[in-house]
Amino acid sequence: MTKFLLSIHVLAAILAIGPIAIAASMFPRFGRQLAARTHPRETAHVPPGAEPPGAEEGTAALLHRICRVYAVVGIVVPVFGIATGKQLGVLTDAWLITSIILTVLAAALLGFVILPAQERLLDTGADSSPEKARLVAARLGMVTGVFNLLWAVVVVLMIVRPGSTTGV
Repeated sequence: MTKFLLSIHVLAAILAIGPIAIAASMFPRFGRQLAARTHPRETAHVPPGAEPPGAEEGTAALLHRICRVYAVVGIVVPVFGIATGKQLGVLTDAWLITSIILTVLAAALLGFVILPAQERLLDTGADSSPEKARLVAARLGMVTGVFNLLWAVVVVLMIVRPGSTTGV
């Protein structure tokens, strides 16, 4: 049963957290492009290989939707992680407690900082300040980097399991 739970936990982490990490990392670029756009739907000639005017808005909306949907799906990761930890008898180990704390911090960053900032950039209209939107995009890029760093530390803790005496 432990191997089954661990398999679901790892697959869920790859399939849920991975897309969030990638989409959230890509979003600030398109957010900056939205902020820099002075005319919402320019109709100028588009050179071959270039994105048509307004494409950044659709791309940014898609990336935000990926983050939002996979955030809900990502709840499976800690659920199966805790079930696996219980089966292994390691729920009180420092590496697991640290991983849980870092996961909660990453979830809080996603839910209370990253997703709202993405929404603010998507709602940027012609009346908003491009400078303010650029600052939001820059801050979003930094926070997304911290989010991804938290997940990288959690992955290392899950693999190395400092102080653990159990083998899987």
